[in-house]
Amino acid sequence: MLPIAILAGGLATRLRPITKTIPKALVEIAGEPFIAHQLRLLKAHGYEHVVMLVGYRGEMIEEYVRNGSAYGLRVEYSYDSDGQAVTPTLLGTAGAIVKALPLLGREFSVIYGDSYLPCDYAAAERAFTESGKLGLMSVYRNEGQWDTSNVEFDGANVVRYDKSNRTPAMRYIDYGLGVFRSEAFADVPRDRPSDLAALYQQLVARGQLAAWESPDRFYEIGSLEGIRGLTEFLSR
Repeated sequence: MLPIAILAGGLATRLRPITKTIPKALVEIAGEPFIAHQLRLLKAHGYEHVVMLVGYRGEMIEEYVRNGSAYGLRVEYSYDSDGQAVTPTLLGTAGAIVKALPLLGREFSVIYGDSYLPCDYAAAERAFTESGKLGLMSVYRNEGQWDTSNVEFDGANVVRYDKSNRTPAMRYIDYGLGVFRSEAFADVPRDRPSDLAALYQQLVARGQLAAWESPDRFYEIGSLEGIRGLTEFLSR
């Protein structure tokens, strides 16, 4: 399996006051910090090398996870900025990945720090390799069920992706697992924050974004409702 980056640097304002003193990765889910569940899931799917992209309260994540040996993983860290700052200067999701490229290498996967994805990660990586494209977005046929759908998918590629301007043809949603070649980030600005969603849109415009459809729904802890849903799933 390729190295995998976890985007865990956000301020998690939607979960305040829970995240006023801790990062989202350490929010307790079913008796343990979320990151423990996430790392065990990645290990179970064959990952060995994880790069945590941290910012807000990032030092707390590193203190808890350390080098990842407790999970059978090698975990490294890339900081957006001073992780102890109350309002750190963040690079954005794409900018954080650019900063971590020396740790990630030429090809790598990316997941969000609040996503729990019980899917076939190896299948997504195979689809990426077979596509020959610079990037791959995993998608799920959402039909507006778990969140607002934002992807038009033709069975092989992302035809349109937009979180703001939805169309009736958007039956799918960004599932939360991406796979990339480092060249995909060549034009990401280094002097200002840049979002991964914008990079996805650029790759779509260039015909360089493949897609892989997961049959398994996603779980997330970005909201109180999401926390309840994941807690129930893990309790089962």
